[in-house]
Amino acid sequence: MSGKNAADQIKALLFDVFGTVVDWRGGIFREATAFGARNGIDRDWQAFADDWRGLYQPAMEQVRAGNRGFVRLDVLHRENLDQLFRKYEIAGISEEEADHLNRAWHRLRPWEDVLPGLNRLRRRYILGTLSNGNIALMVNMARNSGLPWDAVLGAEVTRSYKPMPETYLGSCEALGLRPDQCMLVAAHNGDLQAARDCGMLTAYVNRPYEYGPHQKVDFEATSDWEFIAEDMVELAEQMDCP
Repeated sequence: MSGKNAADQIKALLFDVFGTVVDWRGGIFREATAFGARNGIDRDWQAFADDWRGLYQPAMEQVRAGNRGFVRLDVLHRENLDQLFRKYEIAGISEEEADHLNRAWHRLRPWEDVLPGLNRLRRRYILGTLSNGNIALMVNMARNSGLPWDAVLGAEVTRSYKPMPETYLGSCEALGLRPDQCMLVAAHNGDLQAARDCGMLTAYVNRPYEYGPHQKVDFEATSDWEFIAEDMVELAEQMDCP
């Protein structure tokens, strides 16, 4: 389907959030560095941020594989943080400090192009999340940075984690829309393929620095997604959003 025809058919844009909308790596590094300064702890906080994110998929896979029931991402993040405290030999941290650091994910900031692009796109389309982040995390992040979501959808709403089909299909259903009336916007080709397999339309937004020097994939679009853009402002332009 051509971009013009797709734009006319679409009713809602649903967004991957971590990496696509917000800079998780820079945000977690900044928050972990502040945590260390408050507590007199000197560690490699960039490696700490990368390791925390590295535990993300394995933790969700336990849910996807049926080895445990659905739990919110906040819970998984905290379990993973406790693992990191042991790995980095960090002890004697108060519950208040640990909880504040765990909620660093709630305070992540968007890439510079995001707010201008989303505000343009919202003039024409419903905007929502389609994220593995839980509702409280997404709401707090939005209020902290002014992200203009009309709906918070994804994992907690569907009780499933991407790339399980029900995460995509249930999010579309929650809006009362068919999958082909919804488009996933993401910086990850695998996420987009899973959405396309469910009948959704797709838009790739390039984030080649998401993982810093450790990035190994997603330097460019690897398929014929309906839209391919360098940032959210370019996507808005392609979709004729003034």
